Amino acid sequence: NVRIETFRMERMQCLYEHEVEYNLSESGVQPMTLEELLGGEEALRAFLSTEIGYPQSNGSLALREGIASFYPGADPDNVTVVNGGSEANFITLWTLLEHGDRLTCMIPNYMQAWGLGRHYGAGTDTFRLRVRQENGRGRWSLDVAELERAVTTDTRVILVTNPNNPTGSVLSEAEMDAVVAVAKRARAWLVADEIYRGAELDRSLTPSFWGRYDKLVVTSGLSKAFGLPGLRIGWVVAPQRLIEKLWIHHDYTTLTPGALSERLASLALNPLRRDAILGRTRAILRRNLPVLEEWIHSHGELFDYVPPAAGAIALVKYDLPIRSTALIDRIRKDQSVLLVPGEQLGLGKYLRFGYGSDVGFMLKGLARIDDTLARIR
Repeated sequence: NVRIETFRMERMQCLYEHEVEYNLSESGVQPMTLEELLGGEEALRAFLSTEIGYPQSNGSLALREGIASFYPGADPDNVTVVNGGSEANFITLWTLLEHGDRLTCMIPNYMQAWGLGRHYGAGTDTFRLRVRQENGRGRWSLDVAELERAVTTDTRVILVTNPNNPTGSVLSEAEMDAVVAVAKRARAWLVADEIYRGAELDRSLTPSFWGRYDKLVVTSGLSKAFGLPGLRIGWVVAPQRLIEKLWIHHDYTTLTPGALSERLASLALNPLRRDAILGRTRAILRRNLPVLEEWIHSHGELFDYVPPAAGAIALVKYDLPIRSTALIDRIRKDQSVLLVPGEQLGLGKYLRFGYGSDVGFMLKGLARIDDTLARIR
C-alpha cells in the first residue's frame, strides 16, 4: 500500500491562513477580482450566460490554444488542462513513476514532488541550489556536481522549479543546459514546474524548458504569475503520447476543470489579455519588494538575504537560537502573523515572506513580527 505522509506546509496553511490577522505565507500576488478579469459590462453579460455543465475534460480547444501560445513550438495537442498546478504535478509523477523508480528533485522547493517521489517511486534524491557570490553579489545557483551525483541508473524523473519557490531565483541558460544534459545522459524524464514564469521583476520572460529535450514535461497554472489561484486551473505541456497517458489518469481524479473557471481561463490566456495580466503582476512585485527589503535591512545582521529575480516570495536566512518551525509558531501565536518556515522547504534557519499583498497590510504584519524578534534576541 502507498502511505501518504502529511504535506506539512499545506496543512499548516490550511489550518491557520484564515485564522491569523496577517497572512504573509501566501506565495502569489493579490488575486484579481472577477470585475478586473472580465473588464466590462459586455464581457460580464457574456460570462453570466455560461452554462454550468461539464466542460471538455482535457480543456477546450480555445483554452489549450491559449496555453500552447505561451510555449514556443507547442500546439494544443501538447496540452492537457487539470485543476491547479498541484494536480498537474500529481498526475505527472503518478504517471511517470513506477515501482523501483527514483525521483531526483531540486531543493529548496515546494515539497509536493519530494513527497510524491517517496510515495509513487522508490524514493527521492535531491540536489541543491546554493548561494554563491557573483560580481560581489549573492546568487542562488545550481550545484551541477551534486545534480550529477544525485542522478543514477534508477532515476526516472528529474524535477526542477524555475523560477524557483522559495528562492525566487531563475536558472541561467548554462544551468538549464546542464540540467538537460544530465537528463539526456540518464534518459530520464525532465519535469519543469514553471508556475512562476511571467512573474519576473527586472528581466524579460523567463525562458521555458519546453523544446529543449524530447522527454520534457512542463507543469504550470494560473495561481502564481497570473494572480488567479481561485480558478484552480493548471496544465501540463508534454509530448502528445504522454499527454494521452496523463489524460487517462485525469479521468480517475477530477475529470474536468470547472465550467466557470474554464471560461475565465480562456479569457486570461488570450495572448493580449495574458500580457496585461502579467504586467499587473510585475507592477505589484516592483512596488512591494523595496518595502520588504527596507524592513529586512533595518534589522542589521540578523538577516541574510539574496533578492529574488521572480515570484512574490522572498527567502531570508536568520541568526537566532531557534528553529524555523518553532519561530513561525511563536510569531503566529504571539502576533497573529503567518510565515513559512525553512524546514518546510528543505532548509534550516530560513523564513519565507510573501510580499504580493497590499503594501499597508504587509507593513502592519511586519511591524508585529518585530516585537517577537526583539524578545528572542
